[in-house]
Amino acid sequence: MPDEQEMPRVVVVGAGFGGLSATRALAGRAIDVTVVDQHNFHTFEPLLYQVATAGLEPADVAYPVRAIFGREPNISFRCGRVDGIDLDGRAVVLADGDRLAYDHLILATGATAGYFGVAGAHEHARPLYTLRDARLLRNHLLTVLEEADARPERFDGGPTFVVVGGGPTGVETAGALMELISVSIRRDRLRIDPARTRVVLLDTADSLLTTFKPRAGEYAQATLRARGVDVRLGQKVAAVTESGVQLAGGATIPAHAVVWAAGIGVDGTLAATLPGERSRGGRVAVEDDLSLAGHPEVYVVGDAAAAPLGHEHEGVTPQLAQGAIQGGRHAGEQVLRRVAGLPTLPFAYRDKGIMATIGRRAAVAQLKVGPVVRGTLGWLSWLGLHLVYLIGFRNRLVVLLNWTWRYFDWPSGPRLIVADVEAESEP
Repeated sequence: MPDEQEMPRVVVVGAGFGGLSATRALAGRAIDVTVVDQHNFHTFEPLLYQVATAGLEPADVAYPVRAIFGREPNISFRCGRVDGIDLDGRAVVLADGDRLAYDHLILATGATAGYFGVAGAHEHARPLYTLRDARLLRNHLLTVLEEADARPERFDGGPTFVVVGGGPTGVETAGALMELISVSIRRDRLRIDPARTRVVLLDTADSLLTTFKPRAGEYAQATLRARGVDVRLGQKVAAVTESGVQLAGGATIPAHAVVWAAGIGVDGTLAATLPGERSRGGRVAVEDDLSLAGHPEVYVVGDAAAAPLGHEHEGVTPQLAQGAIQGGRHAGEQVLRRVAGLPTLPFAYRDKGIMATIGRRAAVAQLKVGPVVRGTLGWLSWLGLHLVYLIGFRNRLVVLLNWTWRYFDWPSGPRLIVADVEAESEP
């Protein structure tokens, strides 16, 4: 490797799918790469709902960033929170006051839960976007179940859980919640009346999984209802309170826990501080090569970027793992081209399909062409794909064994209330 002082300096902010993909594209090259994240681990976000519903442990869906790139001499990691970007001075400003100078910057800071101005949602609903969110939600759900067992008179025989959002996260969470309730009654002997314990799924649309083909949404709706979920479509949430959810029509749904899966936004993240135009949800409008307008040395990828679809298609890439992975890889490749003195190339998103699981032996998988795969085959496809993308042999093995065991018999599992989680604060 050349002397580090002679190599171009690249800072990658964020160790999610986009940040890791960009860093992999730069690994082993004559470039000094520093990955910055406020956490020292990568989180496999598609399985967070299983952590929240006590199906997996937090460690099963997280992997240390240093271990991922430990054998790459040109890549280093800095654990810290980024407070701002000095675009003119080309430096990343950390919360502790340190500055990381860069020649090229790749921002993959992701997004946060989007509350879309719903009163009380931020204070009283539980989001599900980070590992900490999942741990806090698991604590809350299990605590509600324990309290319903101890004081059934306060819960009218059983608690009510409301999931807001009929996209993949909402559908997966609602299905997993029903399974958690079932196993808690059957295996943990909680004195809860299953007939009076409700999971309500709300969405403003007239169907579930609106980004899928209509048949997928119909299947998800029928499957959830068959498993006991109260699916209510065309329902707009006006407010969330300590005691439940208020609908736009004036009706109120009493709830002991509200899970917010209604979408994501960029407000409050580092990307929100960047100059330039914004797309829906605050996503940063970028050039066709994913660079920031007026700053060709800065790239924005993943959920934070309104990246064009390319291939002469209008619209922006969906906020999915594949969009972040492809965008991160493209940004890394454009840095290499600029270092080599070559012009950058436009980004083109390749639709590899979307998936959502509804529970045991029930899922939908939709490729770009062909019919929707559903039921057991869709579920097996979902399992296989998630195992492939999960990072770390240990994590893949543990998750595979866990899923296999749960298929034949539901173990006691990680249904643990870790009290100190509520007192934690973000680093």
